[in-house]
Amino acid sequence: MNIRPLHDRIVAKRIETSEEVRGGIIIPDTAKEKPQEAEIVAVGPGKLDDKGNRTPVDVKAGDRVLIGKYSGTEIKLDDQDLVIMREDEILAVIES
Repeated sequence: MNIRPLHDRIVAKRIETSEEVRGGIIIPDTAKEKPQEAEIVAVGPGKLDDKGNRTPVDVKAGDRVLIGKYSGTEIKLDDQDLVIMREDEILAVIES
């Protein structure tokens, strides 16, 4: 898969959390909340300012981040569910 986002956009893959079943109740996929943790797959070169200088993006491919449940635009590429969003839609970077 080759994808190159433009400007200050990033491509991220949501990280599914492990599923705990209590009391034998299985929650269908349609009722589950979207995970808020994601891994950056690709990063654009950065945004141009008024003078034509490029402002680099603060995250890089491989970073783990927190994103909003409904942020970005969801796409499917090579059977992978991905999210394309602007850098300012990232809530935090998870540092280990």
